Amino acid sequence: MYTQVMTAGLVGLNAFPVTVELEASRGMSSFDIVGLADASVKESRDRIQSAMRYNKIKVPGSKILINLAPADIKKSGSGFDLAIATAVLTIMGIIPEEQLEGSAFIGEVSLKGDIRETKGILPMAIDLYKRGIKRLFVPFVNAKEASCVKGLKVYGIERLADLILFLNGRKAIAPTDRYEPKPDSYFGPLDYCDVKGQHIAKTALEIAAAGGHNALMIGTPGSGKSMLAKRLPTILPRMTFEESIEATNIHSVAGEIDQDEPLIIRRPFRSPHHTVSTAGLAGGGTIPRPGEVSLAHGGVLFLDELPEFSRQVLEILRQPLEDKKVTISRASGSITYPCSFMLIAAMNPCPCGYFGAPGNKCTCTPAKVRTYLSKISGPLLDRFDLHIEVDPVEYEQLASDEKAEPSEFIRERVQRARDIQNERYKGTSITCNANITPDLMNEICVMDQKAKDMLGKVFDKLGLSARAYDKILKVGRTLADMDGREVMISRDIGAAVQFRSLDRKYWS
Repeated sequence: MYTQVMTAGLVGLNAFPVTVELEASRGMSSFDIVGLADASVKESRDRIQSAMRYNKIKVPGSKILINLAPADIKKSGSGFDLAIATAVLTIMGIIPEEQLEGSAFIGEVSLKGDIRETKGILPMAIDLYKRGIKRLFVPFVNAKEASCVKGLKVYGIERLADLILFLNGRKAIAPTDRYEPKPDSYFGPLDYCDVKGQHIAKTALEIAAAGGHNALMIGTPGSGKSMLAKRLPTILPRMTFEESIEATNIHSVAGEIDQDEPLIIRRPFRSPHHTVSTAGLAGGGTIPRPGEVSLAHGGVLFLDELPEFSRQVLEILRQPLEDKKVTISRASGSITYPCSFMLIAAMNPCPCGYFGAPGNKCTCTPAKVRTYLSKISGPLLDRFDLHIEVDPVEYEQLASDEKAEPSEFIRERVQRARDIQNERYKGTSITCNANITPDLMNEICVMDQKAKDMLGKVFDKLGLSARAYDKILKVGRTLADMDGREVMISRDIGAAVQFRSLDRKYWS
């Protein structure tokens, strides 16, 4: 006897269809799984047999061979359990074979027959729907996540017994209502109106949010660097639907999905501790999973106390910042995760924190200062679009009862600038000014003659690198967008240059 059931697997973020083929024949009782399955997949045999015994279903005594096709792609994880169990129950006549038409099954089966949560449901659901699947049976806790796929009927199953009764028409299970996210209205307890002073720093972060630029903040302890960075999500522009799906796919594979609000509609904000490992930051592991750079995709990666991170960890950031993706290579193959994020970093100018600060005496020797600053390499420093000096806040500002501008107003300006960019880059892979590709630089970053003359003088005087030249143009493009201008003027270039001067103050 032969039957087949549809399911799906994952390689990184890429889902692929898997056909569970089952052939039962007379012979010594056995239950074998082939098709390049790893240990976690082969263990499904014991889980399924236990679940059948618990639910008083006689375990078949025939020779059962299960093939997971295509057999040349490695299968890992416990998400194939439900499909294998369905195939076994079908061959036993417990589930009608006609019920398998246009259906797919994903989920882990417990020893009692409960259907447990499985990672990566959303990318698998999207792939199965594209391949003509109309009904998808998943663990109940994953149902809302899978329901984000429009046009796909998703059934959340809590127990194997419920699936048997439903497919036999003896129990009603309604398909999960399609998940519709609530309008994004991120204005929680954190707000820029709480930040006293720091007008230049807030302006710089507004520019960074409007164009998706990387920014480095340098200042004395207690000047408000972390406070500014943690409020950055309150002014970030809304995510497009495509960005939401991409970010949700990554978090789904990592198992970091909120069951009540499975679709990510607020830009991620990741702030790893400085003890993070290279694998934790870039991704890795025996079964490669996304790292912090990928979990920050579409949002912000904030590194506080930047020089405290190991040199090896910081240097890993250089390639992802350029390529917007990270590739994890193993003997069994390579997995690529997207990682288009804003890098926001904060640091002190020296170990004691008061080098160059007015009113405070630095206790560090020149050698200590040089050693501290040298932890940030030139190539990494060059990848920051904006350098922000965060000065200590004066007493008059701290004691003032006057409220600063709230995040809501700042976000409106940021959103207007980003709307211009979304329209400009429609139909391309570019999402913001920070990601302008070299082939479009001259076409998009148009300057008037005064701006060209100013940039030429600055380039020669400061000895800028080609990357720094591009960064200045991109920031200038964002400044022009914020003022609603198509052509950049000298004021845009001048402001962009001013925000790239701290490397000469501290690292020269």
